Amino acid sequence: MFKNGMRPVHPGEVLREDYLKPLGMTANALAKALHVPASRVNDIVLERRGISPDTALRLTRYFGGEEADAVGWINMQATYDF
Repeated sequence: MFKNGMRPVHPGEVLREDYLKPLGMTANALAKALHVPASRVNDIVLERRGISPDTALRLTRYFGGEEADAVGWINMQATYDF
């Protein structure tokens, strides 16, 4: 059982549901905007790959956060992995 009774959420689910879908943006379009391989973003949103520090920084910069906000992506990944 998880500490709060809920399953941990993969960062890819958050990226897909809270960022890409509301913007009507594809994973491929985001990859192009982030200057990363499309496979990286596709694998993240399909929950087959975790968020790396590099990707966390790129996402934070792209979506308008402060660099310190990248820690949120990393913490979400760490919680999911744990």
